[in-house]
Amino acid sequence: MTSTLVASAIGSLSLLWFTPAHPVKIPIADWTPEVGDHLIVDTESNSGYLLRTDNSLYTEFPVITGQKRIVRYIGMTYNAATPDWHWVMKSRHIKGDHITYGSTGRFLRLYKDGTEYTHYGIHEHRSEDRMFGEVSRYQSMGCIIVQSTVLDIIEATYELNGEMLEVVTEEGVGPDVITRETLNEA
Repeated sequence: MTSTLVASAIGSLSLLWFTPAHPVKIPIADWTPEVGDHLIVDTESNSGYLLRTDNSLYTEFPVITGQKRIVRYIGMTYNAATPDWHWVMKSRHIKGDHITYGSTGRFLRLYKDGTEYTHYGIHEHRSEDRMFGEVSRYQSMGCIIVQSTVLDIIEATYELNGEMLEVVTEEGVGPDVITRETLNEA
């Protein structure tokens, strides 16, 4: 079942996430995006998962999430820990800062509950080799940082799904513990 989410046109969000019976894990290098795939980020283990809509297959990859402290960044003071939320990736931007956003400047913006504009997104970073080599991967200012090859796959998934991608960030979640949830209950 492929879920379509147009929150501005539909007042209620009702996307279901199911517990997979026996999903098969495949390497990220072998992953081919399909319509309905969704992204899950475990903010405890700093692991990302792309999961098939029928939960038959998934792939796992490392991510960097937000520092667990108060920061002052881009004129705001806030807790930089990546919030646990249900998001929809709905826009792509090219940023001029090729340090924070990597050589391509790609930034895939996350919208809270599919409608509310946020400063959160998914992007690469110029120093990804060093950053992913660190023991602690709580290094961002709240966004999710992925390696450039993973960003290619996420961006292809976003495009394949009509320039929209369902994303869940949650502490301690993974493909083996996803339960039925709806975005409007968040």
